[in-house]
Amino acid sequence: MKPTISETDYKTIYSLIQDMPASQRTKEMGQLQKELDSAKKVADENIGTDVIRLNSYFEVKDVGTGKTLQLTLVMPKMADLSQQKISILSPLGVALIGFSEGMIVEWLLPGGLKNLQILKVGNEVPTVKS
Repeated sequence: MKPTISETDYKTIYSLIQDMPASQRTKEMGQLQKELDSAKKVADENIGTDVIRLNSYFEVKDVGTGKTLQLTLVMPKMADLSQQKISILSPLGVALIGFSEGMIVEWLLPGGLKNLQILKVGNEVPTVKS
């Protein structure tokens, strides 16, 4: 199961990883790089509105515990857990970027191996430039 990434998100995230000093690189950054490398890259206007991408609002359920989270995926500087905004560099952000509403993603998080069901995804519809 490969994630689907818009060209803009791919370039933005790739630049973030490349610009990070080696001393600040984390395990999640390496995992995110692998996800980007294996992802299906599509033109911004062709990505589904139900795909988790940067600035997406989403609801996800831990299938094992039944716990549901409502979050927004953002760049690291915008992350604020008090506002339910998580970084693309967080373990959960890396796990879910590029996956669609209805999918179940299996991922090793700090709390162990989890099956995460994506219940809802909200995105602004990209505008086509003419």
